[in-house]
Amino acid sequence: MRILSWAYLLALFAFILLPVVTLVIFSFQDGRLPVPPFKGATLDWYREILTDRALMEALGNSLIVALLSSLVALVLGFLAASGLARVLLPGTVVMRGLLIAPMTVSYLIIALGLLQMFNKVGIRPSLLATGIGHVVINLPLCFAILYAAIGEHQKSALKAARDLGAKEWQVLWFVAAPMLTPGLAAAFFLAFTFSWDEFIIAFLLTRFDVTLPVEIWSMLRSGLSPATNAVGSLVFLVSVIVVVALELTLFRKGSK
Repeated sequence: MRILSWAYLLALFAFILLPVVTLVIFSFQDGRLPVPPFKGATLDWYREILTDRALMEALGNSLIVALLSSLVALVLGFLAASGLARVLLPGTVVMRGLLIAPMTVSYLIIALGLLQMFNKVGIRPSLLATGIGHVVINLPLCFAILYAAIGEHQKSALKAARDLGAKEWQVLWFVAAPMLTPGLAAAFFLAFTFSWDEFIIAFLLTRFDVTLPVEIWSMLRSGLSPATNAVGSLVFLVSVIVVVALELTLFRKGSK
């Protein structure tokens, strides 16, 4: 039975990691196509993407959109979760449902709806429009994580702070936020990750200044290349570094 358990575990990890391993290996392919057989290792593709101006601009655009939209979604989700957890109103359940509802809707439907709305109000396809779209899809995620993280002891501490004369912004800044630091970090980095690699909304709501996923899609239109593997490998490396750093610092500290 133990052997079967280990075999299942190894098969599971192989299923998850094999595509990533293949992506990384063939990013070093000394040839024009990232397909077997492996013809030798080279760093030329990494050098090419790091000197590609359009690709670096798209990378910067993705960082800006992901960072700002995640911060806005985090702040709004934190305020909504704190408010709905503080007071039980007759429509609280409906409010929570409306806030979480966008998580059940296809990104394509959200993007088309936003595109029509922006056309009505005069907002042209841009990074701003994309950022608003990412706030729409990440706000429910941040709200759900933070609302679930607010337990009875947090509610008691917030109530005690108010009873002692603290103003509402002081309660949120000095009491609620420090107590919810692991939840805030988890919500922010999940929102950042979703915004970082989101394609459909970015594709429909941008025009000239595009994000990295849209730029990668443009590269793929001209055919397969180890350069796209190199881009994917760098993005994966950054994601792994962020996750490992969080695990070794914030989350481990929170568990202690």
